[in-house]
Amino acid sequence: MTILRPKINVLDENHKNEIFQEAKLILETQGIFIENQEAIEMFEKKGLNHDGAKYFIPSDLVEKSLDSVPRQITLFDREGEEHLTLKEDQVHFDPGSAAIFILDENTGEIREGKSKDFIRFSKIVEQLDYIDAQSTALIYQDVPNDAQDWHRLYLALSNCFKPIVTGTFRKESFSIMREILLACRTSEDDLARKPLAIFDACPSPPLKWSDLTTQSLIDAAKSMIPSEFVSMPLSGASAPITLIGSITQHCAECLAGVVIVQLANKGAPLIWGGSPAVFDMKHGTTPMGAIETMMINLGDVEMGKFLHLPTHAYMSLTDAKIPDGQAGFEAGMGALLGGLGGVNMISGPGMMDFESTQSVEKLIIDNEIIGMVKRLLRGIDDYGTPYASEILKDYEDKEELLSHPSTLKYFRKELFLPSPIIDRMTRDSWKQDGSKSVRKRAKERALRLAEKPSIKPIDESLVKELDRITEQSMKGT
Repeated sequence: MTILRPKINVLDENHKNEIFQEAKLILETQGIFIENQEAIEMFEKKGLNHDGAKYFIPSDLVEKSLDSVPRQITLFDREGEEHLTLKEDQVHFDPGSAAIFILDENTGEIREGKSKDFIRFSKIVEQLDYIDAQSTALIYQDVPNDAQDWHRLYLALSNCFKPIVTGTFRKESFSIMREILLACRTSEDDLARKPLAIFDACPSPPLKWSDLTTQSLIDAAKSMIPSEFVSMPLSGASAPITLIGSITQHCAECLAGVVIVQLANKGAPLIWGGSPAVFDMKHGTTPMGAIETMMINLGDVEMGKFLHLPTHAYMSLTDAKIPDGQAGFEAGMGALLGGLGGVNMISGPGMMDFESTQSVEKLIIDNEIIGMVKRLLRGIDDYGTPYASEILKDYEDKEELLSHPSTLKYFRKELFLPSPIIDRMTRDSWKQDGSKSVRKRAKERALRLAEKPSIKPIDESLVKELDRITEQSMKGT
């Protein structure tokens, strides 16, 4: 029995309610900008008032829409086996999506990614025990621009069995991506019952759902594919400088998303998430490793939990350009706070440089951080009294407890046993092993993981079907 699951909160119940009420008021009186024609038609069918492209959403429609959202989402792997569930305080991790660069482990340079980089990245993600889902993590430049979103999904599912966080860059891509997902299932109903992918959709701050992202919400809802809101208020630039003001804006933007999804298909799944940041007044950057950014994320997630919805946040990130000490403490703080906050899906392991760069070295280091976080979240177990006195009596006979039955029975459960990239050797042993840094050990582990056979090899018939879809779709680019 676990005595207590460690938790953290940044908002009390009174402030959560006040934020919720004000967010509804913003939608009712200030409105939300909508560019998508299908969403406009849905709003006008409901008789919503508008001023040009600004639509005013009444509170009762927000409340009604919230009532029909599923309270949990179970994701299945490529082969259709249950893999993870987003609910309550269950915490899962995936690499962040859509980095435009990769840190080359051999040269130490940040460069544009290639498809071979993404294939290798996906294969390594499959081998990492504590990374629960994969993502379309890297935009690579050796395919046509029109194919970059759906081609990443194709390569990801071809090289890793884990469920995936993805998204569209073009409205026309959704049908191709849906066809790729259907290739992994027996029917449309099977895909709806066993979702394999989450589609990110990013509103534009402040208070705007663009044509592309709104269409993604609508298309995903029709197929019962989970949408993940990635609201991005930038405190001091496109959102209030106050943290609570940014949390309130995030809430309003996501509530508008809830309405769009439920109008498109009542009961469609969605995830309340985001990637907020504070604006760095000194450098003009968007620091994802700033403690205030993490605090906004925690507040956003608490609002999602207040509304009984599955939650997401971009955390475990760093603004450093190499996997150094800054990368370690920023990623570690983010992963730990996200875990304590009970974020259902945390995106960010592997990501650096303001979400622009993926690093395999950091990904492997982050995997160890996540393992430690998950151990903390398991809490302290009560195996029944007496807790220590009977064990200590036996110490008198042997003057050691290494061979004690309780040690042998519980040490694997009680202790997190890290991989060799974590240095717990004596100094002499460390020197004999080459005096390697954690970055060096991560690089060596990446070489081994990339060459390991797949945990769940893909069926040859599925390979042929995915290749067929890709070849056919390429002809249209």
